[in-house]
Amino acid sequence: MPRTAIATDTNSGITKEEADSLGIFLLPMSFTVNDKDYKEGIDISQEDFYNMIERPNVKVSTTQPAPGEISLLWDEALENYDEVVYIPMSSGLSSSCQTAVTLSNTDKYNSRVFTVDNRRISVTQYQSVIDAKDMADNGMSARYIHEKDAAESSIYIMVNDLTFLKRGGRITAAGALIASVMNLKPVLQIQGDKLDAYSKCRGTVAAKKSMINAMENDLSGRFAKYCKHKLMTLHIAYSDMTFSEVESWKNEVIEAFPGYNIHIAPLSLSIGCHIGPGSLALACSKITH
Repeated sequence: MPRTAIATDTNSGITKEEADSLGIFLLPMSFTVNDKDYKEGIDISQEDFYNMIERPNVKVSTTQPAPGEISLLWDEALENYDEVVYIPMSSGLSSSCQTAVTLSNTDKYNSRVFTVDNRRISVTQYQSVIDAKDMADNGMSARYIHEKDAAESSIYIMVNDLTFLKRGGRITAAGALIASVMNLKPVLQIQGDKLDAYSKCRGTVAAKKSMINAMENDLSGRFAKYCKHKLMTLHIAYSDMTFSEVESWKNEVIEAFPGYNIHIAPLSLSIGCHIGPGSLALACSKITH
């Protein structure tokens, strides 16, 4: 029976401490802030990141991992394991997944490293990693885990401050100003391949209701067959918010969806750099066994 290692990147929201505790190999993602490079969870924390990007005229960008960085992670895993399942962020949101797929098909890694593209990111990607780790711990091979890929997931995100979408060119300065004056809180969605608009709401209360309604539609519609067999889990995510704000949102979600397991974590910085602090998210993902 082959020993199978599970590897991912910090887009999953998994910290170095969690990865070490779970026995997961973790690739830290890189960010550039005002021409200075940082690695998530290594030399930049969530708190430091948001403190920096809230400054005026700051320039923030994400940097894709080089093939050499991915290769080093896999080589480390293969020192003590026979094969690796690598779960990066969705190919629709980053080219890093395709880089890993190409690398895993080279002679060096073919049939030893299996890259999963299940079109997930952040808390839904986290669920994929945890599921894969459970399967590996139960003796499942890398090929089996790869073939059990479950793309079914959904994320809705309330953007608190449109300044960051404006900086990224996703909204005009005039549009951001109008939205600010009217207290508009856009709700964005990730349905695997891209970050897209879902609704425009007047205030946080309306935005929360929009996300809950959207999730109710997902769970009673396209994910109904999984819910029937208790194969869906819910996630709450946030960017740079107080404990009481997150706790309040959790209570609203529990009231709307009693009986569901709820995983709570900060949004990965790859999303946070685009939407800024004060954002809330509600997500669901299919559990894979």
